Amino acid sequence: MNKAVKIIVEVLLAIGICGLVYLLYSNIMKPVNFNNEKANRQAVAVQRLKDLRTLQVAYKSVTGKFNSSVDSLKQFYENGQMEIVMQIGSMDDSLAVINTEAIKKANKKLKPEQLTAKLQEAYNAGQKVVFSTVTKIPVRDTLFNGRPDFCIDSLKYIPFSGKEPVQMEAVTKMVSGVPVPLFEARVPWKSLLKGMDKQLIINLNAESRDLNRYEGLQVGSITAPNNNAGNWE
Repeated sequence: MNKAVKIIVEVLLAIGICGLVYLLYSNIMKPVNFNNEKANRQAVAVQRLKDLRTLQVAYKSVTGKFNSSVDSLKQFYENGQMEIVMQIGSMDDSLAVINTEAIKKANKKLKPEQLTAKLQEAYNAGQKVVFSTVTKIPVRDTLFNGRPDFCIDSLKYIPFSGKEPVQMEAVTKMVSGVPVPLFEARVPWKSLLKGMDKQLIINLNAESRDLNRYEGLQVGSITAPNNNAGNWE
């Protein structure tokens, strides 16, 4: 073998070795990169499902039931009102407690709402008292105030899916003879992980089925009460 041929063979061997190393590295890193991207997307989807749960719970506190429509929840957020219990004064203030008890004793025949009005009058007059009052405030002034990144228009869609809608249902079921409102919202892996390795998504779905779990992320359940828990919790 002359020198030129030897050099060519060595170069080809080096290229072949580099190619094999690259293939091995790619095969090793493929699931690692998949899991890293899955974790990033899952964090976004989990927050979206938590926000939907927050809205559902608030909606139920006003209407007594859950809603299957994200558009209706959006309307509730933008135009609805919630009752908020506010405490006036402090039970640690002994003078306020004494004044309150005196007013209650003097007006013990009054109905609760009338007694609250009496205490409110005393408070407005500058007297120290302790009582609770219920007031209505807009939902949007109550929920998500500490979230500058919150966008009500995004809640309808599964992130990274090309605007596929979140799957959501709401029902009322009889549980031990009592009607119980239930809801669930779902984000399937195939939608959340759209554009990622198809075989690894198939494997992930198969793993979920083997564990008898939903093939994706889910909050709440319409089959049995679960305190509106998420399957990631």
